[in-house]
Amino acid sequence: MRYLVKYFKPYIFLLIILILFVWGQAFVNLALPDYMSKIITNGIVQKDLSAVWSNGVAMLLLTLLGGIFTIIVGFLAARISAGYTHRLRGAVFKKVESFSLNEFNSFSSSSLITRSTNDMQQIQNVMAMVLRMALLGPFMGIGAIIKAYQLAPSMTWIMAAAIGVMVALIFMLFIVVIPKFTTIQKLVDKLSLQTREMLTGVRVIRAYNNDEVQQEKFNKTNLESVKLNIFVNRVMSLMMPVMTLVMGLASLAVVWVGAYLINDGSLQVGSLFALMQYVMQTIFAFLMISMMFIMVPRAAVSGRRINEVLATEPTIVEPLSPASLPERINGEVEFDKVEFGYVGSEQPVLSGISFTAMPGQTTAIIGGTGSGKSTILNLIPRLYDVSKGSIAIDGIDIRELAQAELHSHVGYIPQKASLFSGTVGSNIAYGRPGADDKEIEKAAETAQAMEFINNLADGMDNPISQAGSNISGGQKQRLSIARALAKKPEIYLFDDSFSALDFKTDSRLRSALKNEISKATLIIVAQRISTIMHADKIVVLDEGKIVGVGTHHELLKKSSVYREIAQSQLSDRELQGVN
Repeated sequence: MRYLVKYFKPYIFLLIILILFVWGQAFVNLALPDYMSKIITNGIVQKDLSAVWSNGVAMLLLTLLGGIFTIIVGFLAARISAGYTHRLRGAVFKKVESFSLNEFNSFSSSSLITRSTNDMQQIQNVMAMVLRMALLGPFMGIGAIIKAYQLAPSMTWIMAAAIGVMVALIFMLFIVVIPKFTTIQKLVDKLSLQTREMLTGVRVIRAYNNDEVQQEKFNKTNLESVKLNIFVNRVMSLMMPVMTLVMGLASLAVVWVGAYLINDGSLQVGSLFALMQYVMQTIFAFLMISMMFIMVPRAAVSGRRINEVLATEPTIVEPLSPASLPERINGEVEFDKVEFGYVGSEQPVLSGISFTAMPGQTTAIIGGTGSGKSTILNLIPRLYDVSKGSIAIDGIDIRELAQAELHSHVGYIPQKASLFSGTVGSNIAYGRPGADDKEIEKAAETAQAMEFINNLADGMDNPISQAGSNISGGQKQRLSIARALAKKPEIYLFDDSFSALDFKTDSRLRSALKNEISKATLIIVAQRISTIMHADKIVVLDEGKIVGVGTHHELLKKSSVYREIAQSQLSDRELQGVN
């Protein structure tokens, strides 16, 4: 939990101030029964009116002071708990941003969302209660026991018995309830995951008429969560009536035994009432502590889950002394005997990958499903790091570059187009916020996106829903391409980014790209031969290894893998029709 403690350090001074006010609050609560005892003993029994007034005014002033202390304690507790979770949430978000795809594979998206929301809220709520109640409880409990002992040492057994019953109850609750909290949080993760799947996959679910199947899956998890929460709450609900019963029996015992002591003349009537108050305060203090014993373990589960995220060290880290590239680079990308394997996998996904993508040329990568095409592109912006070998830009190993500098020279268009809530224009300018309207329109025009943008009600200002759910797949791909073009990098990475485009749009787009970014380095991953057959260099992959490099015509002659892929898509006449 050292990471959780680390982010609490700025609030230690506020915590010390809060503890001082809690002491003042406990002092007021412990002092009030003494004044009540004096009013009864000296004022009422001995009929001393001045004692009633003097002690009554003192009680009133103490009560006002106690109210002020309570308000200050509540304010400080809220400030510390809210401020701490604010810092903690920011730290988790920053840590997640530094994760490579390896770390994202370890934590599901739904789990990370739950840890940043539900778990944070658990910690904030429990911390606020701990600072307000748990700190006050021990002071009041110990002080009340000492006061009660000073008044009637022979009656301390009553308090000891009451405390013993409460400790036994707390222990039993601890044994029964605490293991359930971890399960509850896992069920929250599962519910979040199923909800996310349902919302993102609603089209597929309805197309396959599986609404009821998804509903049954969700209801099963939901019912399990409800039953577990009901069980926990039922067990915890036993605590209050048992505590009330113990408090009532303890008060009855104090009155019963105290009556005999008053009859013997060894105890004053006012002291009996004060003693009853101290017994109540002791039981109430332990009641507060018992509530913390139930709530803190649940927050501890949330704390461990958050600590897991903070303790995870990213596999891709910044170099200690990063190298520098010139402001404008050539964009030569060289793979040298690259090998890569996913964490936990026995066999490498890529091995012996060596080729060079030159500026001003188009380098295409093709191969069967699972051959490692997309993985090669993911290695260039260091979404993953190579296991062996190296990748260099203009002769400098990308692991020696700061990630921000590396990314500034790369335009990445992923296989699955990802847009953000905002407008068409804001999505195109996402990689270059300073781009003016002309540059944005030029990028959209090159990406063949202006045709549908002009048909939108508000054009560039037309709203885009989260993940671009209000436009088609082909439109999302064209906006993703326009986003990369607006950035004007020296290296473009197209990860099967033309798959949702018709052949006519595909052809126009490739022609426009050739004219607009002729000096840049283009690396294209594609499934369609028609998309890459004009490339300057084609790299053919099979089971993670390069089995051919050359132009379209060269590979048709010397690469059986390429020829098989090509013949499955195009006729012999179409294959030979390339100039």
